Amino acid sequence: MRMASWRWGGVDHAGTVSPCGRELTPLAVPRPDRGVLPLIQLLARGEPLPRASGPRLPVTAVELRAPLPRPLRSLFCVGRNYRAHAAELAGTVFRGTLPKEDAWPMVFTKLADCVVGPFDAVKMPARQVSVQIDYESELAVVIGRGGIDIPRSRAMDHVFGYTVVNDVTARDVQVRHHQWDLGKSFDTFCPMGPWITTADELDGRNTRVRGWVNGELRQDGRTSDMIFDIATLIETCSRGITLHPGDVIATGTPAGVGMGFTPPRWLQRGDVVKIEIDGIGSIENRFQ
Repeated sequence: MRMASWRWGGVDHAGTVSPCGRELTPLAVPRPDRGVLPLIQLLARGEPLPRASGPRLPVTAVELRAPLPRPLRSLFCVGRNYRAHAAELAGTVFRGTLPKEDAWPMVFTKLADCVVGPFDAVKMPARQVSVQIDYESELAVVIGRGGIDIPRSRAMDHVFGYTVVNDVTARDVQVRHHQWDLGKSFDTFCPMGPWITTADELDGRNTRVRGWVNGELRQDGRTSDMIFDIATLIETCSRGITLHPGDVIATGTPAGVGMGFTPPRWLQRGDVVKIEIDGIGSIENRFQ
């Protein structure tokens, strides 16, 4: 099943996506402005999905929103989770942080307020704020069943589904601070969508992640190449912290980010970044 959030006729809706991906069915969601979150919470309580609240609509007739327009709280994000990506930034972002052995994931957060829709514009900051804007194509895990101290052996039972995010980053701000939150959390710096594909339809542990800039393929990796798999990330993020239905964990990016080129290839106004993950779909955002 796929679940989406959209705006039609000036009104917010949330519901299901047809198997072909071309039609949407709105459901009687109590807070459609929260996107798919109320549906995830209903299912977590063992309640059925609400009834349809209107006719099916073609996807082309609506404005798709992020499936979670305002997540419950900041997104959990993972850095340095593909070896090739770790290597390409070994002399910059990851300088002095590459361990001889991969003992623990590198986890940071990204403010929930920076989430935007799958086809929304990304706002470039003023030049005095940052001139090194970069893209990161990522699979994001959406938690469906909460818990604390979740063991790796049972972690996949807590996955509701998966979506696509672009972990847009201001690299100069990122490397300026010992914590990454500021460089990761500019307004509009987290395009998400186009919907959530549930875990019964997609095994996020082995799917393909690709990213293009202005039509040029820059990133192409498989989630099976992660240093820390999805179950380990859930176990890590839940150590001493309660995960809730609707929480999001962005799992890291493959090699091919702009900072990894020589010289670096920073995004410019007018650039278009497309990210596609097999089994989910694609998002495409213009930077302006």
